[in-house]
Amino acid sequence: MPDRPRYMISVAAELVGMHPQTLRLYENKGLVRPGRTPGGTRLYSDGDVERLQLIHRLTTELGLNLAGVEHVLRLQDELSRARVRMERLERELRAEIASVHRSYRREVVLYRSAQPPASRR
Repeated sequence: MPDRPRYMISVAAELVGMHPQTLRLYENKGLVRPGRTPGGTRLYSDGDVERLQLIHRLTTELGLNLAGVEHVLRLQDELSRARVRMERLERELRAEIASVHRSYRREVVLYRSAQPPASRR
């Protein structure tokens, strides 16, 4: 389950090769939203770690600043939501098509043409 919080900040920071303070900064900027324990300890999920790895690649390999990273992440989130919506609509459409097929199978009556009249000579 990629959204299940499991890593404390020190572990998450080590997994992505960043300082814990950097993760706090990214949270303050809204780039990542770790879960919290009842005592307030941040817990990062596998999805959070993947997102942090993407942020790291965007800043180090592509040289984006945090405003650019924020824009990329927003577009990626919108794309993910659109993909989920499209998959849901596709499932609904397939179910509707199957329903229509079932309904016309019940209503179809085979047509048998009458035998042509015998020719008279």
